[in-house]
Amino acid sequence: MSTEEIKNQLYEGIENIDDNEFLMTIKELIDQKYSTSSIPKLSDWQIQMIKESEKQIENGEFLTNDEVEKLIDKWLNE
Repeated sequence: MSTEEIKNQLYEGIENIDDNEFLMTIKELIDQKYSTSSIPKLSDWQIQMIKESEKQIENGEFLTNDEVEKLIDKWLNE
């Protein structure tokens, strides 16, 4: 199927969708793919998780890559 055929099917499908939430999801996907901004837009939840992660790092609450690899090896051998 050619790109033009896919586009035409998408146009037709979108015209027949009345579900606002579904259409917003499609719009978000398109916006992410073709955003003119080089800075990604983060949700409030993502921003909160980043802040919590930064606090954990400051407090030394993290594992090094070597520690994680050893932990994974241990789990795999159990």
